[in-house]
Amino acid sequence: MKRSDFLKILALSPLSLSAMKLKGLEAITNDLSATEKMPVLFLGHGSPMNAIEENEFVTGFRNIGLDTPKPNAILVISAHWETTGTFVTAMDKPSTIHDFGGFPKALFDVEYPAPGSPELANETKKIVKKTSVGLDEKWGLDHGTWAVVKHLYPKADVPVIQMSIDYTQGAQYHYDLAKEIASLRKKGVLIIGSGNMVHNLGLIAWDKLNTDSYGYDWAIEASEKMKKYILTDDHKSLINFKSQGKAFDLAIPTPEHYLPLIYSLALKENSEKITLFNDKPVAGSLTMTSLKIG
Repeated sequence: MKRSDFLKILALSPLSLSAMKLKGLEAITNDLSATEKMPVLFLGHGSPMNAIEENEFVTGFRNIGLDTPKPNAILVISAHWETTGTFVTAMDKPSTIHDFGGFPKALFDVEYPAPGSPELANETKKIVKKTSVGLDEKWGLDHGTWAVVKHLYPKADVPVIQMSIDYTQGAQYHYDLAKEIASLRKKGVLIIGSGNMVHNLGLIAWDKLNTDSYGYDWAIEASEKMKKYILTDDHKSLINFKSQGKAFDLAIPTPEHYLPLIYSLALKENSEKITLFNDKPVAGSLTMTSLKIG
């Protein structure tokens, strides 16, 4: 990734069902209801340029796609859709949102024409009891979703919806909310959290952009501590990230890129294995660490 790419990233700012639709949802989900539950992913998405570049992280996304059963649908919690309250996209044809500025035209030319799933949106609304889930017809798919999902399913032949992050709520709230959508895993739905575990754009090491696997001491400390908590199922410490010391404070100056990890971990069952991939720091103050659960 180039210095100019990171400079551009700095500008990023943090109904009821009819009988027919109920039958449509049942037809979509019943086929996989008797199969193994889908895994859960957390993807460190990094720069939007990963959508069109060839690098080891893109290879990691592709490999995990090959190693994951093709889902009936995908639900993504992206760092780049923050709202007051919780919403899910509910249109038939979500637009590809280019929610950034100043990047090469080739990036703006990318379209990811995956269908939406109003049926899945309504099912998600129905099973969440912690809050009222709104059905959104405007947002579409932001780069936290399409820039990575396009590498998993390049044919754009799997329906995709997004769930927003309520920025007024703390990590425990999001952890508890995520548990309410766990049943979707047994209906062929791949749930993906998309963000970055360590994400401090204000402290990027511009002179190390082309250095392989470079992280500040605090970024490495936070990353190693996070991975220890993840692999030992110490979710409480990860939820209480504001009490983990200065390294965590620097790694998570704002929570929107970290909270998708909390969603993914909340969906882990006790016996499930976690596999880490793309586990590298970038430009001092970011990590691309991703994980597969199940």
